[in-house]
Amino acid sequence: MANSNGYPDKNLSNVVEDLGQNPVNSHQAQQLQQQKNDRRHQAAQNHDQTVDLEHPKA
Repeated sequence: MANSNGYPDKNLSNVVEDLGQNPVNSHQAQQLQQQKNDRRHQAAQNHDQTVDLEHPKA
């Protein structure tokens, strides 16, 4: 997938590379899963648009 300037999306290409890894043992598998969870958590935080009802903007 390319972005608006015609170059491949760097974040997307990194995710594709990560998905292509095969863990060699259970520890590495756990580490890869944790990285995936961390990315998902960060993405959720970046897209959180909650409204502070107690302190509205003036």
